[in-house]
Amino acid sequence: MRFSPSDTSYRSWNARGDRASVLPQLTGSSGWVWLSRIRSEWRPALVLVQPATVVGWHQRGFRLFWTWKSRHGTGQPTVPADVSALIRTMSQANPLWGAPRIHGELRKLGITLSQSTVAKYMVSRRRPPSHTWRTFLANHVGQIAATDFFVVPTATYRLLFVLVILAHERRRVVHVAVTDHPTSAWTAQQLRHAFPNAACSAYLLHDRDGAFAGIAGTLAAMQIQEVVTAPRSPWQNAYVERFIGSVRRECLDHVIVLSAAGLQRIMENASWRTMSRTICARGRI
Repeated sequence: MRFSPSDTSYRSWNARGDRASVLPQLTGSSGWVWLSRIRSEWRPALVLVQPATVVGWHQRGFRLFWTWKSRHGTGQPTVPADVSALIRTMSQANPLWGAPRIHGELRKLGITLSQSTVAKYMVSRRRPPSHTWRTFLANHVGQIAATDFFVVPTATYRLLFVLVILAHERRRVVHVAVTDHPTSAWTAQQLRHAFPNAACSAYLLHDRDGAFAGIAGTLAAMQIQEVVTAPRSPWQNAYVERFIGSVRRECLDHVIVLSAAGLQRIMENASWRTMSRTICARGRI
């Protein structure tokens, strides 16, 4: 709500000095209700917008905020072409050398690279055929639970992290939790809440997020085998990624989250709505 400077009552109210004595008292919704009762001319000056417009303003502001915040980012330095060619040559000439050995030889030459970067530029060799990832998922569909994190910004651009645990059989959402600081201890506790009384799956599928780094002991105590996806391969955890995409498109892209408690209620309602669909039956997805 805003008053137009051309409003006669607004000019007289501002000239008398009532602005300084009234505005500090307008804390909360009661102040605006009181102001609307003593000033009946506020309705013509009210600016109305659609909810989608407000959500669009928030999304554009969030993008501008993170663009400004990451303006000094330098990123990872590029590898010179002659160094990458040397890594490939060493890998081809020495088939038994792995990334640690080539990394050590490069350090002897004064070339400083990480071992993961060396492995990235090595020549890939064909391995004996094995079961495909799709075969593994199909053979153990009734024993696999998948989990993943995704981020939701609030109205003040504070980031909230949502943990989703989903059973592959019938694509059932087992557990949803929200936090602003995900840690390994918090993630392990959410796993205990999701699988109480030993009613757990045989495999837990997740990516290489740092929040999953310390859950191996908890999974071993629950007799769950940990399955980690390949780097930068979200397609290996496709069912959870599909659920996250559906929640974003159908719900979170149309609301502005105010707090973690509100986001928790939204996610619980979205999970129940997904469970109530007839297309979630096995064989329909």
